[in-house]
Amino acid sequence: MEEEWITTAEAASLSGYHVNHIRRLIRQEEIEARKFGPIWQVNKSSFTDYLETARQSEDKRWGPKPEKNG
Repeated sequence: MEEEWITTAEAASLSGYHVNHIRRLIRQEEIEARKFGPIWQVNKSSFTDYLETARQSEDKRWGPKPEKNG
């Protein structure tokens, strides 16, 4: 099976993350990425796995923010 690669802009569009955050994930080796010529591309399955893990984590950056009382 051939791997699917997407640009950092496509990854940002898919996730709602800013492209700079995608680049940070690449630098921190949180997601698999390679440089094809001048363009960084992200392994799509690696990225979707990361997104699923992030959504299930204790870090609640996903979804609506809870209302503050008082």
